[in-house]
Amino acid sequence: MLVLRDVKKHYREPNGHDLPVLDIPSFTIAAGEQVVLVGKSGGGKTTLLHVIAGITRVDSGVIEFDGRDIAKLSEPALDRYRASRIGYVFQTFNLLPAFNALENVELGMAFAKGPKDSAHAKKLLDRVGLTQRWSHKPSAMSVGEQQRVAVARALANRPKLLLADEPTANVDPGNQQRIIDLIRQSCEADKIALLMVTHSMEVAGQFSRVERLEEINRVSQA
Repeated sequence: MLVLRDVKKHYREPNGHDLPVLDIPSFTIAAGEQVVLVGKSGGGKTTLLHVIAGITRVDSGVIEFDGRDIAKLSEPALDRYRASRIGYVFQTFNLLPAFNALENVELGMAFAKGPKDSAHAKKLLDRVGLTQRWSHKPSAMSVGEQQRVAVARALANRPKLLLADEPTANVDPGNQQRIIDLIRQSCEADKIALLMVTHSMEVAGQFSRVERLEEINRVSQA
């Protein structure tokens, strides 16, 4: 389903020097597969998620999703791809403070330009244990509840791939396992492929496929 070939990305430092971040000869994820990615801070894990999601453009290489090279898409086509095919759980939640939980989830549907389906949004909030909280704004919710809203929103457009960037980094220890279970069970139920970034080896140990970025990224091997 997802194939990366010879993907390279660098950033320009203030002194004008190039800073290589990614040099990945090959990386694949099958439909419905769950993969966890571990690696040191600053090693390029978030950048990898961003290039897969089309948030960041690669310098060169192929990012093939369902047989289509998204690296060659125009900006409008890339926006449509991301909105309709990709779900993204950010470690900082990125909820809109003026919107309640239900409206934040419905926003995920709006980005995909599909019809607003409040029944589906409420079903997702029920799945993440927020049946009685959908009318609450983020400021009235705990950190764990906000992350669960973010998970529901990421699933709202019925994506084929869910990207989760340190989804428990800002969640208290008592809710961390619940968040992981929610993400994995939701992906399994809807046959969504999952790529999760984590620093926690306890979390990584729950996955049958664990990738270490330094083993797939030539920049980390230099």
